[in-house]
Amino acid sequence: MHRFHRSTRLVASTLSRHGAKPNVRFMSSLPKPVTEITHPDSNVSPATQETVQRFNQYTMSTYGRPDLVLNRGQGCYVYDTDDRAYLDFTAGIAVVALGHADPQVAKVLEEQAKKLVHTSNLYYSETAGLLAEKIVKTTQQHGGDWASKIFFANSGTEANEGALKFARKWGKHIAGDNSKKTKIISFVNGFHGRSMGALSATYNPKYQIPFAPLVPGFSSVPYNDVDAALNAIDDDVCGVIIEPFQGEGGIHSANKEFLEALRKRCDEKKALLIFDEIQCGLGRTGKLWGHEHHGGIKPDLLTMAKPLANGVPIGAVLSSDKVSQIIKPGDHGTTFGGNPLATGVALHVFGRISDESFLKSVQDKGDALKADLKVLQAEMPDVIKEVRGQGLLLGVELFKDPSPVVKMARERGLLLVTAGCNTIRIVPPLVVTPEEGREAVARLAGALQEFKKSA
Repeated sequence: MHRFHRSTRLVASTLSRHGAKPNVRFMSSLPKPVTEITHPDSNVSPATQETVQRFNQYTMSTYGRPDLVLNRGQGCYVYDTDDRAYLDFTAGIAVVALGHADPQVAKVLEEQAKKLVHTSNLYYSETAGLLAEKIVKTTQQHGGDWASKIFFANSGTEANEGALKFARKWGKHIAGDNSKKTKIISFVNGFHGRSMGALSATYNPKYQIPFAPLVPGFSSVPYNDVDAALNAIDDDVCGVIIEPFQGEGGIHSANKEFLEALRKRCDEKKALLIFDEIQCGLGRTGKLWGHEHHGGIKPDLLTMAKPLANGVPIGAVLSSDKVSQIIKPGDHGTTFGGNPLATGVALHVFGRISDESFLKSVQDKGDALKADLKVLQAEMPDVIKEVRGQGLLLGVELFKDPSPVVKMARERGLLLVTAGCNTIRIVPPLVVTPEEGREAVARLAGALQEFKKSA
């Protein structure tokens, strides 16, 4: 315990030197690590094993899953069919911002389902119109005077596909139908989805190689490398897509100077700047949009999805006026996108997420959780290389592949997900309590101790 106190004082001293205000959280030791295996993967009932076997018999093997079946949730916890509780620090991969089985979300779902679920986009939808107005006006209130109109889709991948199509249309608008202004620039370690267009912008050979050849005209350059980006963005580029905070790529933040250089270069070459905020947007970083942390840099398009309806599938492209003016009937479409059920729920969820007090609570809880993780890093400097991130989008980078830690944490009742660069992604529901945050750190600490011993 003495070592915990010493490392905590060290972290507090470091934060103080960098202008941070140390508080009581920094001065107290971490909770005792959870070393006991309480949720062994091997200890599942015959009924659960039968369910897993039946599932695998009829579904494609596109995911590697442990032999447990989740069947309910409450707040930041999920429960399997053997009634074991897991502290969920994946939030459905940064989706369930308001937690599982939120009573207000359930009420909106029930009420809307009784009214109208689907009409297609042959007709206007009241909830879609209200949601579009709410997102545009709220973004404008957050300094986004560029925001003008919305296109609703069903997922983040579809939102990015829409943005890439709009960029191609923009290129033809600027240079003519027969021009070569069709190139898209993305960035190393970026992740934009798995459909063919979004996959072509996703820098990961593991995802791309099985489906080559990809859509032509895409190229990736190093993240935060100004010179490389300026050289790549030439007259043939119609769009540049970037995550202000990379999620899947390892929780890396863009530099303000880098985004400023991209904005200037896109203006010079008459290309669109697209911010992919599918993971870092909608309150995850403690601000409505992740790019707000980088000053007043304005995109031409912004994509969103994950937490917008707290797990009900929805995505959207938020557009500037100059782009929305060139999109005409028939240029793009969707059968399910913007349906009354999804937009009705999203209207409620967005109203709660965008509340200023809610956003501040995310930042405060993220600061406290990050401080605890840095104490843990000071305790295990030979295991943890770096702790980084903003709000409740945090990453713990290890010196080795962290995949075994996911299993070790799960067997201690904590659900985690990895990211690139040997990183464990910390993305709990935004309603996580400080106590739940400390409990997660204790369970992670126990898993990392086992990981160190087994290395």
